[in-house]
Amino acid sequence: MKPTRGGLCVVVLPTLLLAPGCAAAPDDRPPPPPAEPVVAVLGAMTVEVELLEQELADKKERTVQGVRFATGTLKGKRVVLAHSGMGKVNAAMAAALLLEGFGPTHVLFTGIAGGLNPDLRPGDVVIGTKAAFHDYGEWAAGGFRVGPTVDPFTGKPNPLFFPADAGLLKAAEAAAADLKLAAVRTARGERVPRVVPGVIVTGDAFVASAAKQEALRKEFGADATEMEGAAVAQVCWQRRVPCLVLRSLSDDAGAKAPDDERHFEKTAAQNSARLVTGVVGRVGAK
Repeated sequence: MKPTRGGLCVVVLPTLLLAPGCAAAPDDRPPPPPAEPVVAVLGAMTVEVELLEQELADKKERTVQGVRFATGTLKGKRVVLAHSGMGKVNAAMAAALLLEGFGPTHVLFTGIAGGLNPDLRPGDVVIGTKAAFHDYGEWAAGGFRVGPTVDPFTGKPNPLFFPADAGLLKAAEAAAADLKLAAVRTARGERVPRVVPGVIVTGDAFVASAAKQEALRKEFGADATEMEGAAVAQVCWQRRVPCLVLRSLSDDAGAKAPDDERHFEKTAAQNSARLVTGVVGRVGAK
C-alpha cells in the first residue's frame, strides 16, 4: 500500500449517506447553535487527535456508528474531537456524524499535506483561506475539466473554492502570531517553520509527482494538497457551519514525498496540533 496523508480508514454503513438532513425539505436549516461555542476538530491522522486529547479536561468518549468522538474542555472551550480517516468519503461521513450528533458551532479540520508552493518547506503550516477539489469535474474531448460540486438540498452549484470562515481565519492569524513551532531537522541543520495563509486542494490520491505538483500549482494557485479538507468544507458549507482547514506540510508532493512524509510527519503533526489549540482558545473572541 502506498503511504497516505491521512489515518486509518473508517468503515461506515452506507445508510449514513443520508446524514445529515438529506431527507429534509430543501429549506431545512441546522438547529440553532448552543448557548456557548462547541468547537469540533477533525484530524486526518490519529496522532494529531491523540495530541489534542491529551490536553482535554473532563474528557468523555462516545462512539457513533463506529466513529469515536472525545468531548471535553480545551483552552476554556467545549470541544469534540474525532479521527476522520483517510480520503474524501470517510472525512465527509465523519463530518456528517459530527454535525448531526454534536451540533458544533465551529469546525476545524487538520492534518498533514504535500507542499505545492516552492517557497514552503516541511513543517510549515498552511491556514486554508479556501479549499477546492482538484479531481471533481468531467472528462471531455479536451481532457479533464474541473467543476463545482452541487448542493443536494438546493440543487444549485457550490462554489468551486469553499472559503474559510472569516472569524476562524482571524482566530488562526492571531494564534499564529503567538505560536512557537517545533523546529524541523534537515540535512542543512534545524529551521523554524512558519505559518502562512494559502490555498488547499483535495483529491483522492497521494501526490508524489513533480509534474502533478506543478499542474496543481498552475491551475489552482494552490499551496498544499491533501485528501480530505474540501470534503469537510463542503459538508460545513451546505449545513452553514463555520469551517477552517489547517495543514502542516510533511513533504513537497514530489518524487521523494513518501520518504519525506515518514521523516517529517511527527513534527508536522505536532505543529498542526499547536496551531489548532491556539485557534480553539480564540474562537468567539472579539
